[in-house]
Amino acid sequence: MSQTPTKILLVDDDAAVREALTQTLDLNDLSTVPCGSFIEAKDHITRDFAGVILSDIRMPGRDGFYLLNHAHGLDPDLPVILLTGEGDIPMAVEAMGQGAFDFLEKPCAPDDLLPVLHRALQTRALVLENRRLKTQLETGDPAARMLFGTSQLAEDLRTRVRAVARMGTEALVTGPPGAGVSKVAEVIHLMTPNASGPFVKRPAATLDAAALDETLASAQGGSLFLDEIAALPGDAQYSLLERLEAGGTARVIAGTTADLSAAAQDGRFNAELYYRLDVMPVRIPALSERPEDIPVLFRHYVAQAAEQAGLPTPEIPPDHLSALMAQDWPGNARSLMSAAMRFTLGMPEETQGAAELGLAEQLARVERSLLAAALGRQNGRASEAAKALKLPRKTFYDKLARYGLKPEDFRR
Repeated sequence: MSQTPTKILLVDDDAAVREALTQTLDLNDLSTVPCGSFIEAKDHITRDFAGVILSDIRMPGRDGFYLLNHAHGLDPDLPVILLTGEGDIPMAVEAMGQGAFDFLEKPCAPDDLLPVLHRALQTRALVLENRRLKTQLETGDPAARMLFGTSQLAEDLRTRVRAVARMGTEALVTGPPGAGVSKVAEVIHLMTPNASGPFVKRPAATLDAAALDETLASAQGGSLFLDEIAALPGDAQYSLLERLEAGGTARVIAGTTADLSAAAQDGRFNAELYYRLDVMPVRIPALSERPEDIPVLFRHYVAQAAEQAGLPTPEIPPDHLSALMAQDWPGNARSLMSAAMRFTLGMPEETQGAAELGLAEQLARVERSLLAAALGRQNGRASEAAKALKLPRKTFYDKLARYGLKPEDFRR
């Protein structure tokens, strides 16, 4: 999940007010850039400014109205919150009509100021994330355009897919149910030199040896994706191995949600075929391993569902995203997509029990998910997981004990 920005560009010509507000913001973990005038502030204001602006209206020279117009000339989506003195409220209302995010009357109590700033920062985070994803969709390769996520695991998956695609050999795509095995296989095909050729998808369970030969022929010059390769009948397994060893066939991309290694060891799958396919494996991580990707994926699915249904894209409250992150999602991307469709259509969410929990419990579930994901990424190495989360080791171990997490349970 993209991190919510914390930067506040504070503009006020009164040094005492600037100092007091800066102290308040610093105490609440907000990064302040204090400026005494528009001239001092203007160089900080850019289209991709990762924060929001908090400015006084009445200032010598260029006032808050001028700053507002200047900021929105560079970025109409940049939140500008105006501070008003007594008697300036009609001016502030006018500013709202000109696009100010909100206005607050001075002197401003922290309980009034901080909720407005946090709301503005969340709005800014969503704008910047949507822009980044749009740029990725417009300029990126198929891996960037079709495989979403901002976590390191998501980036590792895209890197692996690119490497496997370049090799042009057989590939094995694995992942938990609902993770999108066929989608990853299609991305591999789209990034191969034979991307202009056909991409043929078949359920492996439906193919005997003769049907397999016909299917390979239909995919000649392109790629054949065999879904749930573990279910390929025995005679077709031998036939496929022979065709691959002979060469000259379509590129074969196999997919499975089963443990194919265990099946080969137990004699339930042709071991030689398994080792042939496993030369270039691609593993899709479960959502439970990368909860920070859940908001990114959910927003994408909601926008997609709204477009398909011909509806405006609904706003997603932050507490709803927190509730989503607090769930395990055993159905992975497929179940998250279904939840997004229900959300877009305004249907009651049957599986969102977490949404009914209090904030503390929701945050606890999210924290537990992030701890478990970090341990999974580091193969159970607690010290490395603590470093990745930027937590002191004692704090990290205290949290593990609180949530009943054992590093050894995450070693593979």
